[in-house]
Amino acid sequence: MVKRAWNKWRSGYMGRLIGESFYAQGGLYGVAIFAMIMVAVTTAGSAFMMEYIVDAMTNPEMRGWAHIIALGVVGLFLAKAVASYIQSMYLARAGNRIVAAQQERVYRKLLNHGIAFFSANESSDLLMRTTNGAQAARQLIDVLVTGFVRDALTLVGLVVVMVYQQPILSIMFFVMGPVALLGVRYLLKSVRAIMQAEFKSLAEIIRVLQETSAGIKIIKVFSLEDRMIDRMETAIRKVEQRSNDIAKLQSIASPLMEFLAGLAIAGVLVVSTMGLAGSEQPTAGQLMSFITALLMAYEPAKRLSKMRVKIEACMVGVGMLFGLLDQEDTMQESPDAHDLLDGPGEIALRNVTFGYHGAIPVIEEMDVTFEARKTTALVGQSGGGKSTIFGLIMRFYDPDQGGVEIDGQDLRGISFASLRRKISYVGQDTFLFSTSVMENLRCSAPDATDEEVVAAAQAAHAHTFISELPEGYNTHVGENGTFLSGGQKQRIAIARAILRKAEILLLDEATSALDAESESLVKEALDALTQDVTVIVIAHRLSTILEADNIMVVQDGAVIEQGNLDELMQKNGRFRSLFDQQFKKHEPGAEVEA
Repeated sequence: MVKRAWNKWRSGYMGRLIGESFYAQGGLYGVAIFAMIMVAVTTAGSAFMMEYIVDAMTNPEMRGWAHIIALGVVGLFLAKAVASYIQSMYLARAGNRIVAAQQERVYRKLLNHGIAFFSANESSDLLMRTTNGAQAARQLIDVLVTGFVRDALTLVGLVVVMVYQQPILSIMFFVMGPVALLGVRYLLKSVRAIMQAEFKSLAEIIRVLQETSAGIKIIKVFSLEDRMIDRMETAIRKVEQRSNDIAKLQSIASPLMEFLAGLAIAGVLVVSTMGLAGSEQPTAGQLMSFITALLMAYEPAKRLSKMRVKIEACMVGVGMLFGLLDQEDTMQESPDAHDLLDGPGEIALRNVTFGYHGAIPVIEEMDVTFEARKTTALVGQSGGGKSTIFGLIMRFYDPDQGGVEIDGQDLRGISFASLRRKISYVGQDTFLFSTSVMENLRCSAPDATDEEVVAAAQAAHAHTFISELPEGYNTHVGENGTFLSGGQKQRIAIARAILRKAEILLLDEATSALDAESESLVKEALDALTQDVTVIVIAHRLSTILEADNIMVVQDGAVIEQGNLDELMQKNGRFRSLFDQQFKKHEPGAEVEA
């Protein structure tokens, strides 16, 4: 039974955390633990020295030893001070390394997940798990190490001094101590539930802040300030209440221990004056040594009595952390994945059926081919499945049935790195990192020279406005490009795609944020970029795709029409209807105005 319980503990979160942490940071913890042992020994030694200190001051026969005793006291406290410094420093280093290591593990784990994972999990929850979970792991290790090493050994050493000096009086301590510990066990049932509720409230605070930052325009336009304030105040009040509840539970042990310590000291005083401490009357030094050890034992005993409460509180965060680490990757690379072989860049969806999270299919039995080194446009109603096709090609998702191929190679057998090198993407929701313009451009091609970056910006007609920024290409764009206009952000995104020089280019409303003049200039740049490149364009403005080699009309997860402009206009079908809705002049081959 003991072995089974031990294995269960080891397989649990606490066992995993301790095993991993001590394996990785064994050297730092070894030094810290040795220093803690020295702190415990010197603490007990200082209580033991009280006998000689008092006797040297009160007994004339001992006064000759005063200088030696004084030097001994100085040496003892110096050793304790050095040991305490080493303990704190190395424990902090090990704890900081644990936090950093756990956060690195979680972030790597997050990046291994597919897009579906981030759609199903709120960013505020992930942020709480990554930050608070790692801190909880560090706190748990600190509590266990300091509790079981420093406090436990210090308490044992002081008890030894007490028993050595006054064995009968020590019995009172042994009677009072367990009484305090029994009271603590009744507090543990409430701690975990309170901490879980507190984590949820903290996540709500982060969520409100994120929504405020991202949606400040909507908040201002629709006068939602009071509503957002109410949400924030409610979340803050819940965190405050949970914190107060935890503080109350953690604080109960202290007054209980203080009261029992007072009883013990009072009892020692009564027993010692009544001559019940033994057959021989203790010396003043022995009695002072005992009382000193008793008083010094109060702090480690108090910390040990509160340790279980702290452990339970930390285990909630540790559980959230490991719960995230243990989740199976939503998108996994095949164990025997190989690099995508060179080819012209033909893309095919072979009888593909796909629905998000196993729901009603967005695409059903789609069988289409995107010709290599040609431009194919996807048009049609919103929600028809156009963006889903992009997600499948970039392997953000795997089809429920069928397969997606590039040059006849099923993407499920291809390495992620080689697939992503083959593809460049520009979306309508342009994302920029909170760094300089240069770094945002270079992220698509880290080895690109400054000259190549500038050339790409010129091709996207972004060089002029970038040069006019306060620090040119070194200007920071702010969070998601907040210091730039929508059109400027989109031109940087297009320049980023140009710099990548990929063989497949996916454009999702890539010019939607541009004015007519900028769109015309960027279209010229894209025309040069798309030479000998497989291009797929999603467009709602038909003026941007009239020269495409092939136009596919996607509706309800199926391609219902395809052909070039003239062919589709002659069919008088869905594309002709869309064309007529957008243009006054709709004769095939006629000049078109947006």
